[in-house]
Amino acid sequence: MLPKQKAAMPVTSLHPKKLLLSKWTAVAPARKEKHFLVSRVILPDPPDARIEWVELEAVHTKKTLRLRWRALRDPANWLQGWL
Repeated sequence: MLPKQKAAMPVTSLHPKKLLLSKWTAVAPARKEKHFLVSRVILPDPPDARIEWVELEAVHTKKTLRLRWRALRDPANWLQGWL
């Protein structure tokens, strides 16, 4: 019998300022990089502009990945939390 998998929580609302240190799971992991942590929210210049980018750090390899924070809303690529 296969173990039950946790149901993915739907990503309803994300705010870029609250993403720091949040946990994410890649749906299609590459190079043993499945679990990620938002290590940095990249502040825009000028400061009154919208936040667009975040850096994710792979837990296993410590490599960083820069992407638009709205890409985390796509359940085909990212799931919130470590599953």
